[in-house]
Amino acid sequence: MYKKQGGSNFAKRPSTGGGNSFSRRPSSFGGKRNGGSGRSRFVGSKIDVSRYINKAVITEVIPDFKPEHMFSDFLVDERLKQNIITKGYTVPTPIQDRTIPHILQGKDIVGIANTGTGKTAAFLIPLLNKVIKNPAEKVLIVVPTRELAQQIEEELIGFARGLRIFSVCTVGGSYIGKQLQGLRRSHNFVIGTPGRIKDLMERKALDLSTFKSVVLDEADRMLDMGFIADMKYMMSRMPKDRHTLFFSATMSREVEALIKDFLRDPISISVKTGDTAKSVEQDVVRVEKGKNKIDALHDLLIQTDFSKVLIFGKTKHGVEKLHKDLIARGFKSESIHGDKNQSKRSRALEAFKGDGIQILVATDVAARGIDVRDISHVINYDIPATHDDYIHRIGRTGRGGKKGKALTFID
Repeated sequence: MYKKQGGSNFAKRPSTGGGNSFSRRPSSFGGKRNGGSGRSRFVGSKIDVSRYINKAVITEVIPDFKPEHMFSDFLVDERLKQNIITKGYTVPTPIQDRTIPHILQGKDIVGIANTGTGKTAAFLIPLLNKVIKNPAEKVLIVVPTRELAQQIEEELIGFARGLRIFSVCTVGGSYIGKQLQGLRRSHNFVIGTPGRIKDLMERKALDLSTFKSVVLDEADRMLDMGFIADMKYMMSRMPKDRHTLFFSATMSREVEALIKDFLRDPISISVKTGDTAKSVEQDVVRVEKGKNKIDALHDLLIQTDFSKVLIFGKTKHGVEKLHKDLIARGFKSESIHGDKNQSKRSRALEAFKGDGIQILVATDVAARGIDVRDISHVINYDIPATHDDYIHRIGRTGRGGKKGKALTFID
């Protein structure tokens, strides 16, 4: 049996005796990476394992965040305020506290914040208030993935309950006919991914010249996924006097160039405290030579604190195989990857959200934008290709101020 060691929340089997064992020793080899690509891609197994270890040792005391507002203080329509209260919102997160007043005043915003910090409500609440004040107002929300678009629409529906404000979700992998029908009906919000939005524009089904407000959410990921040309195409078709809200988890020269192109005298707000959330404890799992990797994973997953686990694999085939192997071992598991159609991916995600399954196995692309509460662990079964990918993976846990754990398998 596994025995918990010290203060750690995952266990280690001693290397003596039978069974499949693993250890948590930092690697002795360095962090050599190739250069020139702009994305620090790891070369082979030459990785800096210390980047995957963070035992949450307190080295400095940071004062608790003290919000300047309560949600009841914001100058928004009383019906919207009631919906906010009904959803359980009372004290704003830092990004909400700092950005909502500026957005209500019509200022362009650059918001830099870690994932899971409440960015969606930060822009939805003031934009919904804008639509209440002017029912002719139209808002475009552009995101990198269909899952994120669908989650934003769910949030919008909750905030807009009873206000007769409607949205259309336009994403690839879903039936375009339904989206075309939605665009022909009355709506104030269009939420979508760059490729599908561009497709609808080219079909003359979506005219962005009537949209005076735009949100670019997770802009850094859209750049990573190759959407820069589509983003520029969309923005060039919008009014020059538009209201632009720009959110990103990271800041690079490419992101700075987009800000310069797309925004006018923006208010820059950063509540980012580092590459990774302080609420995520990170460690490595080294599978001993001659031992089976999936057996080590199995012995982790049977522990009671591994209640809701997101596992990352490198390839679509590898993710599907791991999912089937876990099913064969009796685990409640699902998978999401590019070979699964949208309906199957949505069902898998809903089962994970609703505690119908314990484990979701995913590729990086399929998991981008996933916002599921109470993920107890992120497991990097395959090492991520870049450190940025690692940051985005482990950002799925430890959200909303809760604690989470991230484990990376090292062969």
